[in-house]
Amino acid sequence: MSESQPKVYILHENLDWTRHLVTWLQQKQIPYELWDLSSGHIDLQSVPPEGIFYNRMSASAHTRGHRFAPEFAQQVIQWLENNQRVVLNGSRAIDLEISKVKQYLALNKAGIKTPRTVAVLGKDNLVQAAQEFNVYPLITKHNRAGKGAGVHLFNNDQELEEYVASADFEEPVDGITLLQEYIRPIDGRIRRSEFIGQKFLYTVSIDSSQGFELCPADECQLPNTAESKFKIIDPLSSQQQADYERFLHASGLDIAAVEWVEDQNHQKFVYDVNTNTNYNEQAETSAHIFAHEHLADYLGHLLNETTQVVSY
Repeated sequence: MSESQPKVYILHENLDWTRHLVTWLQQKQIPYELWDLSSGHIDLQSVPPEGIFYNRMSASAHTRGHRFAPEFAQQVIQWLENNQRVVLNGSRAIDLEISKVKQYLALNKAGIKTPRTVAVLGKDNLVQAAQEFNVYPLITKHNRAGKGAGVHLFNNDQELEEYVASADFEEPVDGITLLQEYIRPIDGRIRRSEFIGQKFLYTVSIDSSQGFELCPADECQLPNTAESKFKIIDPLSSQQQADYERFLHASGLDIAAVEWVEDQNHQKFVYDVNTNTNYNEQAETSAHIFAHEHLADYLGHLLNETTQVVSY
């Protein structure tokens, strides 16, 4: 561990998802260091370096060959917190990042609607659980997900039974599959509201007509689309913004995206909270707003505040 000047330390496992932030940190001359937690070791008796720590560990790490990176990140974050370091998206955040069940329970506790959901352990129990649930259309999704893992739409028991019995069935990494009421978007688009420092930044509207792979990162995009399916739109209503910011504060989520859908009756449901949020470059360029720039400013401000406290 370095004993040099305080820095912004970025905890991650995927360099592709940190490079835009690094560009802004360099441009603004904010000292930083990348901690790749896809492997490594930690001396529990050591003292962490001075600075602030931004957790960008992803629930989809296992899809990149980093099966236990989130578990290791949990240990590193606990070590940092035990040493009174400032950790953005700390231990409570990573617990929510790797469990949609915990996300939905936290959202419901905050009075925020989520789609009706049943958590099922084991492939053999899925069809019976769906029959008891008796809600169609429904979607399946992985409890620990990311990049649309395990998300499929079914209109009846037969379709689900054929999928479960087929070679196409995707086994969730933690064994838990969710059965969830499908909320049909009123306009075919879902929304992803971005927050930095628990404050609303913007909402992006996403065309969901081509499937459930809705990752906004550049690396996720198909090269043959003439028009981006991501568009930055008008801000949230004041009540919706206040509700989401209150939830983020209560849950210890500092930087996050809240993904939601509006149904035909104008009811809004949150179906995902992403604490390893990415931003779509094409949509941001069109709207002339760059979340990574705002994030770099926020990190730099917190670093200066922390440095002044330590110096004092």
